[in-house]
Amino acid sequence: MSAENRKKRSVILIVDDSMLNREMLSEMLNDDYDTLQAENGEEAIAVMKEHEHDIDLVLLDIVMPVMDGFQVLDKMNRYGWIKYIPVIMISAEGYYSYVKKAYDLGATDYIRRPYQSYLIHRRIDNTLRLYNKQKRLLDIVEEQVYAKQNDSRTMINILGHIVEFRNGESGIHVHHIQTITRLLLQNLVRISNDYPISDSEILQICTASALHDIGKITIDDKILNKPGKLTPEEFEIMKTHAAAGANMLKDMPAYQENGLVHLAYQICRWHHERYDGRGYPDGLKGEEIPIAAQVVSLADVYDALTSERCYKKAFSHEKAMEMIFEGQCGAFNPILLKCLKNVGGNIGLELALDEKGEIDRFMMARITDEIIEDRMSDNSAYRVRLLEAEHAKRMFFTNDIEEIQFEYDALFGTIKLSSYGEKFIGVNSKVIYPHQKENDFLGEYRAELIERLHETTPENPDITPLIHQITYKGETRLYKIIARSLWSNDNPPRYIGALGRIVDIDEKPKKK
Repeated sequence: MSAENRKKRSVILIVDDSMLNREMLSEMLNDDYDTLQAENGEEAIAVMKEHEHDIDLVLLDIVMPVMDGFQVLDKMNRYGWIKYIPVIMISAEGYYSYVKKAYDLGATDYIRRPYQSYLIHRRIDNTLRLYNKQKRLLDIVEEQVYAKQNDSRTMINILGHIVEFRNGESGIHVHHIQTITRLLLQNLVRISNDYPISDSEILQICTASALHDIGKITIDDKILNKPGKLTPEEFEIMKTHAAAGANMLKDMPAYQENGLVHLAYQICRWHHERYDGRGYPDGLKGEEIPIAAQVVSLADVYDALTSERCYKKAFSHEKAMEMIFEGQCGAFNPILLKCLKNVGGNIGLELALDEKGEIDRFMMARITDEIIEDRMSDNSAYRVRLLEAEHAKRMFFTNDIEEIQFEYDALFGTIKLSSYGEKFIGVNSKVIYPHQKENDFLGEYRAELIERLHETTPENPDITPLIHQITYKGETRLYKIIARSLWSNDNPPRYIGALGRIVDIDEKPKKK
């Protein structure tokens, strides 16, 4: 048989503590498949680590020393292999509890000994055909997702490059910001459970980051490209670019509904805020600053330090890290500084690899998995229609109730108000950013509410109601704040936001 034909043969890993059983199966399959062998679960995991992308199917015994078949399935779930490597259990054990546990852990099929050679061949062939069809479907979807995301990134990058060009820079700054942002976010979700960010959301944030300085279009060229230090008056003008860019995005028709535009708005407006509240334009501090803006802020500072500009030479990586960690560039979230330290050694290599700004293919594969799982496994379109109908029904019955009702989105940092809430607070939009002073009804109690929500769990999502006197528009009244946290269906669940009510319980009549 030629080497070319052998490459096309599927590879099957046979895991059994009995050498006789392994050899029998291997002999039975050798005409059609290539085989690997492992005599216990621990050895099987080692083989899969080495040949992860070569193995097409696993034949797995249950009762084995060192590590049994169930433990192997558990490990395969942890490593994510079970999603694309099918497992057929082969065992003399026929107990219902064994069969159920195997299927619950992700096994594709269960064959009891003794078995016929023809049966084994048919089961393997059917399983491989099914998985190959699914893989082709995933490849098609991945290509479509990749093309769509690339188109969006291209258009946004063009806008970002226009700003860079006008600012006298090479345009590579946009790609640098996106790459460093991606590295920081990927490390953040690895080391912390406090930020509910999926791979697709990471890609959205990276894409939106290209627009971080779009407001510089409004700044005079003489100030924008001044080689020396800006005067205090010029610096005040330069600082207006953050709010100017955000306002440009807020005026877009897509602002109300488009998540990407919301992220771009956050990044534009708040990427010059600092963790200690000494940034601009709004003086936000700590977790008041949306995480997307926090990450892009740090990425922007690092790249500004290590790049040559019209007013400075480039600093080395080591010098830039020293300046950032010594606080010479302002205060940053301690956990993001930890992320920067973790990825710092790889930044130079990643920037060199990502000069074209292409989307990480491994990330795209994971995003495709998210889409497929969401659309095919969970009937999400149907669920979304039900949720929308439920939301419309709830709004119909509650719009006339004189209490502020809200939905908080943890990723975008936005609040959707009920009609009464919109009128009471006096805003022209149902979707607001609570960090902005004109929208901050709760004032000093907002931080307490956020802290209470972060203390909740999926099992106990309700906070202990808060009761406070709140002064708003010159009137002080007693309010009760009730809220419930919302969690994703992931394993483990991710905090994604909250529902809440702010009820006036004051006995005094309201001022007219």
